[in-house]
Amino acid sequence: MITRSALEQLEEGSIIILVDDPSSCENVERFAKSQGCAVRVEKREQGFYLHIEKGTHREKGKLSYPEEKALNVLVYINSHLLGVGEEALGAILMRAFLKTLEDLETKPARMVFINSGVRLASEGSEVLEALRTLSEKGVEILSCGTCLDFYGLKEKLRVGRVSNMYEIARSLFEADRLIRP
Repeated sequence: MITRSALEQLEEGSIIILVDDPSSCENVERFAKSQGCAVRVEKREQGFYLHIEKGTHREKGKLSYPEEKALNVLVYINSHLLGVGEEALGAILMRAFLKTLEDLETKPARMVFINSGVRLASEGSEVLEALRTLSEKGVEILSCGTCLDFYGLKEKLRVGRVSNMYEIARSLFEADRLIRP
């Protein structure tokens, strides 16, 4: 709350926030980054110093701190359809969503397909080209092996690789941001 208030009052410039535990440090860092700020964390004996820059370290809309890492964004797809309602509309929306991801400048680090979502990365899918393009642009594509077995698609996977629940759970916990369309 203190960080939010300080950033609201700051048009441009920097602030330093001191927190005493790792969990608070991660929360403040995540919040500041969500507000478009550059953040550098410095661990000292007294705690964690978060150096937060607002509006001064941008270059064509990107943060320019050398320490700044790209967010680990994970797209989690648990159905071959997008949304709830008419199946035909859900298929159209999913195609549009994946095509839009392909066209966005910022890409997710990883896409995880589970349940009927594994159909999208398998033979016969209407979105294989979009997924191949995303894969070629560095997006890691994982499909649940149990789900592929259930639908009889393990041998028909055409994009990405077979994964397991351990890797999927780990990916969910390690993600900085989770997108679930």
